[in-house]
Amino acid sequence: MTSDLTASRSLSRGGLAPDRYLQADFFVCDIFDAIPKDDLATMEHPVFSLATRPDRRVLSYAHNGVEIEVTPSVKGLATIHDKDILIFCISQLMAALNAGQAVSRTLQIKAHDLLVATNRETSGDAYRRLREAFERLAGTRITTNMATGGQEITRGFGLIESWEIVRKARGGRMVSVSVTLSEWLFNAVVSKSVLTLSRDYFRLRKPLERRIYELARKHCGRQARWVASVDLLLKKSGSASPRRVFRKMLRDMIAADHLPDYEMAELPGDKIAFSLRGGLVEEAGPTLPPLAAETLDEARALAPGWDVYALEADWRAYWVGSGRPRLRSADRAFLGFVRARMVQES
Repeated sequence: MTSDLTASRSLSRGGLAPDRYLQADFFVCDIFDAIPKDDLATMEHPVFSLATRPDRRVLSYAHNGVEIEVTPSVKGLATIHDKDILIFCISQLMAALNAGQAVSRTLQIKAHDLLVATNRETSGDAYRRLREAFERLAGTRITTNMATGGQEITRGFGLIESWEIVRKARGGRMVSVSVTLSEWLFNAVVSKSVLTLSRDYFRLRKPLERRIYELARKHCGRQARWVASVDLLLKKSGSASPRRVFRKMLRDMIAADHLPDYEMAELPGDKIAFSLRGGLVEEAGPTLPPLAAETLDEARALAPGWDVYALEADWRAYWVGSGRPRLRSADRAFLGFVRARMVQES
C-alpha cells in the first residue's frame, strides 16, 4: 500500500503517473488469462448507458458531492457492453504492474484476444461491433469532479483518448488495434483503484444485470450482506426505466438468481439485500467489519468530492498489506487513514 500512496501523491502533484509507469512507449496486451479488473469510480457511479439502441441523451448525476455529466457523440453514449474493452485493458495493465512490468497509457491489443477474453463471438459482425464500441468510447465525453488515483478532476475528458487499427486482415477485418486510455482512467489503474470481477460477469447478457453486479461487488464486496433501497439502486444504476418497471426488473433478477458471487432478496420497505454466495472469501486471514454509516458520512465531510468507497477500499488494502494488525476500532482507524490521506494531498 505504501507504493500505492506514493503513486497517488505523485499523481496529485503533477497530474502524471510516476516515471516507472511510463517506461514503455506502448504496452502490448499479451498476458494470457489476466484476472478481470474494473475501476472503482465507474463501478460506483453511472457512466455507461444501459440502452441497447443508440442513446444520445446527456446524462446528469449527483450523489454525495460527486457530480457527473456524460455527453454522447453522434454515435451515442458508450454502453455497459462497450466497457468490456476498458475492463480488458485494465486487467492487462494490472497483471503487468503486479508482475513488475513497465506499462503505458497506449496499449496494443489483438482484437481476437479481446473478443475471446470478454466472451464474445469472433465472427465478422463481432469485429464490426467492436469497431463501433471504440467509436462510442472515444466520442463519449465526461465532466466530473470525482477522484481517481487520489486526484480530483473537474474537467471534461473521454473514456479513451484515441484509437486506431494497426493491422487489418485481407478482408478488412481488424487484427490489432492501438488504444490510448484517458489520463483519468490510467491514474485509477496505476494507483490500483480497482476491484476484481468474476469471470462470469462477461456471461451476463442484460445491461442491468451487469450494472447491478458492479454495484453489489463495489458496495457489498466480501462483506456478508449489503442492503440498498430500490430508489438508490435506480439512481446508481443509471437506468432510464420508471421506478415500477425497474422494480419489476429487479424481481426478475431475483427469480433468475444467476448474478455471479451474490444472491439477491427483496425486503420490506422497498429494499434489496445482496448476500455472498457459498462463503466466498477474498483471502485467508482476519477480516475487517463493515464500517458504520455514520463513519462513512464523517469521511465524506473530511474528504469532500472524494469517492468514500474508493477510500475505504484503499484503507482495507493498506490494512492487509500491513499484516492485518489488530485494531481497537476499525471506524476510528479508517477516519485516521482519511485524515492522513487528506494531509498528503494538500
